[in-house]
Amino acid sequence: MPSDEQLAVGLLGRTAYGRAATTMRALPFLALARHIVADGRVLLRMPASWGYHQVCAGSVVAYGADNLTSARPGESLWTVQVVGRCEAHQPSAAELERFGPAPARVDGEPFEPAYLRVDPQFGTVHFTDGAAGPA
Repeated sequence: MPSDEQLAVGLLGRTAYGRAATTMRALPFLALARHIVADGRVLLRMPASWGYHQVCAGSVVAYGADNLTSARPGESLWTVQVVGRCEAHQPSAAELERFGPAPARVDGEPFEPAYLRVDPQFGTVHFTDGAAGPA
């Protein structure tokens, strides 16, 4: 049976976007990121113009995602979080391809990506019992 960390990373592989959480000047913040899973690590792409990558790199971050809006009727809802050290990352050509096309603009400015890597130290997973469906 996989550990919570392994299960969390596996479920992250089913989604494309999530949120990185850390602190900036002792205040918590969340940053949207595109992610892929590679070799048990979570690779992130976020807009460099936001500057959040500079705060995340070298810190411990929590990264989470869910299927709350994408679950099919009858499918279990889940939410996962991994926590680990975050570092700048230079993606390979294959990783860049897996990220897919980037947006042309973010907040009205040309998109310039920043890439990060989270090495999960632990993870949490929460499920419902097949309760997904129209509200």
